[in-house]
Amino acid sequence: MASDKQLIGGRFQILETLGSGGMAVVYKAHDLRLRRDVALKTLRSSLTADPAFQESFREEARRVANLLHPNIVTVFDADNEGSLFYIVMEYVDAQDLKKHIRASAPFSVERTLHIGIQVCAGIGHAHRAGLVHADVKPQNILLYSNDTVKVTDFGIAQVISHTQALTRQEVVWGSPQYFSPEQAQGSQPTPASDVYMIGIVLYEMLTGKLPFNGNDQKELALAHINDPVPHVLESNPNVPTTLDWIIHKCMAKEPNARFSQADQLGRVLIDVQKALRGTTAVPASKPTGLSPSRGIPAISPSQAAPQTPPPPREATSGPVNPYQVSAPQNPVSVTPPPYSGAPSGGVIQPPIKPVEPPRYYNSPALTRPAPTQPAQPQMPNQWAGAQPPVQSAYSPERQHGAPQYDYGIPPAAESLQPLTLILGVLAFIAVIGTIILWLAVWSAYS
Repeated sequence: MASDKQLIGGRFQILETLGSGGMAVVYKAHDLRLRRDVALKTLRSSLTADPAFQESFREEARRVANLLHPNIVTVFDADNEGSLFYIVMEYVDAQDLKKHIRASAPFSVERTLHIGIQVCAGIGHAHRAGLVHADVKPQNILLYSNDTVKVTDFGIAQVISHTQALTRQEVVWGSPQYFSPEQAQGSQPTPASDVYMIGIVLYEMLTGKLPFNGNDQKELALAHINDPVPHVLESNPNVPTTLDWIIHKCMAKEPNARFSQADQLGRVLIDVQKALRGTTAVPASKPTGLSPSRGIPAISPSQAAPQTPPPPREATSGPVNPYQVSAPQNPVSVTPPPYSGAPSGGVIQPPIKPVEPPRYYNSPALTRPAPTQPAQPQMPNQWAGAQPPVQSAYSPERQHGAPQYDYGIPPAAESLQPLTLILGVLAFIAVIGTIILWLAVWSAYS
């Protein structure tokens, strides 16, 4: 373990201890070479003795260092000094989410969505890169004063669980309140496992408490595996029903019943955020596909409190959320004036002219009738004493104003008939000439 004023790696001067856990101790250090403050995480020696872990640690550190995202704490380097393995990270002068929950939970729905969307953005970026966090909890979510999120500690728990068979149980139980049922059973975590843990974090922000409790690690494991998932509405009736079902789906017992990745959950949370801000309609019932997990009693709509949108939050600075689409806080609904023929009815739009259907030329028997001329009262009736024209069953006059189709041969087609005849004669002469030439060649060789 490092101590204050100690120099690590010949360049990192330890300034103070920021925190410690079952896997590592985090220090604030000063990089003497680049002259900047960094966060230095040193892993406990009991975990780094295995050569297999050392190799996996270096490989995982290289992959995490490639995660460049505004909602992820950047990893600068990973190295070791003898048996001391450490990770050099971006120093974030912020408190972790757990301290904010203890101080001010339950959060408002708007603040919970604002934080949850950023968490999903950072972890979703890791999922697209093929990385699983495996230890999502409020202690690993750093929060600036303007609620900008930075997620830290990617991949370390997973490296240890893969390489340390003897210490796997100790690592898994580092944060048993948040681990998914499959992790509690010793299975390898997946992106759906991260979604489960994000659901618990959302639940804790909205209620101020954890969904499962136990006197020891074994009771907590059994609770994650067997106990019904509580609804957020049972503890906070001000939460919209839609958001309650989303969190309920995140904490489903079966991984296939959850959202598959954090990106998918993030997009759903953005839809809820837009609905609360009035830019879209709030669903009257639970969203399609949000089925509860096994053995969980459903909450009737009458138990849900009326969904009153909270006031819009003030604009905050910080990294741009890659999910968030900028929208006005107070959207203005603009309704165009209805069409009216009167001068006082607003903007008069011209009537839409019907599109004339195509003309088909497939029968020379019928021709297009001449346009009907308006009747002249002073002229005698030209049909007087004569039989009226016979109307065919397909006559346009019988179609009640249906479009009139022209079945005659177009003029262009008539002009092409002599040319077609000439080309046919030339083709015939060419064939006869070819046959005569072939016979001449054959007789010369025979």
